[in-house]
Formats: sequence, C-alpha cells, structure tokens
Amino acid sequence: MTQTTTAPTLEQFSGALDVVHRVTRRTPLESSRFLAEILGVPRVYLKCENLQRTGAYKLRGAYNRLTQLSEEERARGVVAASAGNHAQGVAFAARELGITATIFMPLGVALPKLQATRNYGANVRLVGATFDETNQAAQEFVRESGATFIPPFDDAAVIEGQGTIALEMLDVAPEIENIIVPIGGGGLIAGVAAAAKQWAAAQGRSIRIVGVQAENAAPYPVSLAAGEPVTIQTKSTIADGIAVARPGVRNFDLVREYVDEVVTVSDDDIARAIVMLLERAKLVVEPAGAAGVAAMLTGKLQLTGPTATILSGGNIDPLLLQRVIGHGLAAAARYTKLRILLPDVPGQLVRTATIVAEQNANVIEVIHTRHATELPVSEVELELHIETRGAEHGEQVAEALREAGYVVRVGERY
Repeated sequence: MTQTTTAPTLEQFSGALDVVHRVTRRTPLESSRFLAEILGVPRVYLKCENLQRTGAYKLRGAYNRLTQLSEEERARGVVAASAGNHAQGVAFAARELGITATIFMPLGVALPKLQATRNYGANVRLVGATFDETNQAAQEFVRESGATFIPPFDDAAVIEGQGTIALEMLDVAPEIENIIVPIGGGGLIAGVAAAAKQWAAAQGRSIRIVGVQAENAAPYPVSLAAGEPVTIQTKSTIADGIAVARPGVRNFDLVREYVDEVVTVSDDDIARAIVMLLERAKLVVEPAGAAGVAAMLTGKLQLTGPTATILSGGNIDPLLLQRVIGHGLAAAARYTKLRILLPDVPGQLVRTATIVAEQNANVIEVIHTRHATELPVSEVELELHIETRGAEHGEQVAEALREAGYVVRVGERY
C-alpha cells in the first residue's frame, strides 16, 4: 500500500502547542519508581492527561481543529459522534470559541459523560443503540444542516493537536528514550510518534514508540501485517475509549512510518493497572488510559533507558471503577477462593475461620452448603472468599488449612 499521508512538521506541532495552550493545562509528568523497577529501566514517567481539562487529551485535537474553521464554518456549527472523551473535548472547545456544537451520543451512554457534555454547552442528541447508528445519525445531520463534522482521530489538525503531548513531555524530560501510547483509532499515537521522532532526529538521536491496544479490539496488528487498514470484529472490553474496529487512514500511514511496535493487553491486565495506579500513584485513570501501564505490568516490553507512558484519560464511571477495582484485585490474586471439605459436625466453621485469621488473611464472603450431590452425606463444603496480599499468601492460607487436616482446593479467582 502506497503511503498518502504526510506527517505534520515539527514546526506545525510547535505551532499547535501554542494554540492548544490557550485552553489546555500543561499536565504533570510524574515519575514511578515502582514501574521503573518492574520494567528494569532507570526511570518511568507518567504523562497525566487524566488531569487535563475535560479529563482527557481529546481537548487538544478538538480545539486545534476548531481554531482552523473559517468564519462561515463557525457560523454553521460543528457536529461530533462520541460516547465519551471526544464528545467532551469538542463541546468544551466549541464553548471556548463561541461555536454551536451538536453532539450525538448512543442511548446507553454513561450518565457522567452525558451530563459533562451537556454542562460544556453542547446540544446533545441521544440516538442509536450502537455507535454505528449514532454516527450515521450525526452524518445525516451534517448533510441536512451544513455543520462541520469533527472526526475523533482521522484528521490532520486533530493529529497535530494530540502530538503536542510529546513536545510537553520532552520539554520536561528530554532524556526519554521510549514512549508507550494507548491506541484506538490512532490519532494520539500518530501525533505523538511523529512529533517525538522528528524532535529526536533534530537532536541527533532516536526515540522508540510502542503502541498498546486492548486485545478484544486490536485492528492495528492485523492491519500492519496486511499493509493496509483492516476492519476486525471487536469483542467487549472495559477499554471502550480505544475500542475501534478499523484504523484511521491517516493514522495508519503515520503509525506504519513512526511506530516501532504494537502490543496488546487483556482486560485483566488493564484492571490490574488501574488498581496499581490508584494504590501506588494515587491517580484515577480510565481503562483506555491505563493501557500503557498494563503493558508494562505484563512483562511483554523489552526496553532500556528512561521510559514514559501517557495516561490518556481519567473519565471512568464510579460504578465501573468499583467493579474494576474488585476485578483488578482478583486478577492480582488479592482475592482468592478456597473450597474446603469439612466434617458435618459443630464447630468446624469457627475452626477454619480461626486458621485463616492466624495467617493474617481476611474473610470477605462465606458460602456453606451440605446439599451438593457430589458430597458424601457426612461432609459439607465451605467456600471462603478471602482477601490476601497476593498468590503466595493465598497458597500459604490453603497450606495452613491442609496442615490442620482439611481437604482444600484453591478455586478460580474471580
């Protein structure tokens, strides 16, 4: 496939940085000793776009795109289709520039995202059970109204705006040798990779760019292997912010040119990363934004030198956060399920609970049954859900119970 997209120049990225700084924050670049030890590199930096205005990096590209509209286009207004961060970025940018924004969102959109988009002054239309239906309604509105559609990633000005993150990072920590970036459609990584690589070339050195996709929605590995954008069948993932079935055309060209490696992570990996960021960094990060940290925790990355990743957003529904924390703790073996066969005589429940307590583990749920058909008449099964310090601690508790004469099976972690 012949490349048709030319990357913005370093001068264009620098100009976009001046533009987006009219409304965006220069978000912190925090360091993580914990992640540096896991990755085996001198330093790991976290670019905290979860602390950006609107809660995500999307404001950068949206604002840069809207500033390039003509007066006539501004008068006709803008349109976007989004279930989350892009909606909020366009709504906020439009409000700052005095432009009418109409945002199409799916019927099942999370209430906090819906309310935030409305609070930024946009006219929100809830249409469609799926995003495809929502997007079709937005396109129809564009044809009827003459308003300008603002795409979430496949746009030169949007790519320019997202690439400003790289310049901010390298201004603070010019020693960075690797940048790990979440990938959905590719607008963020296309901009960051092109800006960082050009910056490094001007310094006479190199920077490695690694992209990360959710394994249930990962069109880039397939597309890169095919040499052209490929549409895949996505599966459900908690990382809805990067759940895209097909790369953007411009984005694909730039990813193929500037990105060195693309890896995938599971929902369990992402859940563990969210919990780690809460515990170790005191940062609330949405699933898509935690993808880079998830890749670090998997051990898939073989990197040397100072490394950075972008926490691309922090807009997570509190109800989802509650579920993800539980799932992340389970994935990290902090919750363990023990199945214990007990003689059907009084006092056994107290005895097992005492043994668990002596191992400094905490019982969070108990299921006691004597009616399972596979059980002998004289026995019952006790299912304990316990909170531990990790897999090794869980096995320690199980072994203590075995030493007390019980038959114990460490069940599936939930």
